[in-house]
Amino acid sequence: MKILISGFEPFGEHKINPSQKLVEAMIDENCPGISLGGVILPVDTIAAPGILLQHLHREQPDAVLSFGLASGRAKISLERVAVNIMDFQQPDNKGITRSDTAVIENGPTAYFSTLPLREIFSALKQAGIPVELSLTAGSYLCNQIFYTLMHEVSSQNHQISAGFIHLPALPEQAAQSKQSLPSLNFTQVLQSADIIINTLQQRYQLSQLQRKANHESSR
Repeated sequence: MKILISGFEPFGEHKINPSQKLVEAMIDENCPGISLGGVILPVDTIAAPGILLQHLHREQPDAVLSFGLASGRAKISLERVAVNIMDFQQPDNKGITRSDTAVIENGPTAYFSTLPLREIFSALKQAGIPVELSLTAGSYLCNQIFYTLMHEVSSQNHQISAGFIHLPALPEQAAQSKQSLPSLNFTQVLQSADIIINTLQQRYQLSQLQRKANHESSR
């Protein structure tokens, strides 16, 4: 099974980004039966979507997991829906802001994640990891990338699992922040990614067995 994972570089006041650390750690892991590809996206509203799509087209993965930072949240947020809007006054790393701008001009209003979110939620919950199902990915670059990903998957009729997951800040970020930030240690972040990938792998193996059974029954 081929899985593409993406994260973002640091931005704003944050000197590190847990999603970048996660991608860097995961691509060095040896996951039996899994081929992992990773990409760190710039916090650049113009360049980031094209970079993601370039990796998507080149690697042709069976699943895509995009990660980003949500520094005010206390739990891992499994995002359910991407909306066709960019609206942010905090500049990206190129100094660009957006107001009431479509991610894809004339695109659908929204797309739903195709990840098995309920299964992932249950697996993380059972492992004692703080997790939630979220109805908003915001209107910053995380939502932009989420929408871009789902639009491409839908437009090309790719039957793959794809979606976006927000990560809380790390303890070292909380320690450096002037505000009171909830945090999650990186060991749990890494454990969460392993559980998510294992859940995707189990579903993929089941679909392969069903496909094989259907093929043999049609002979």
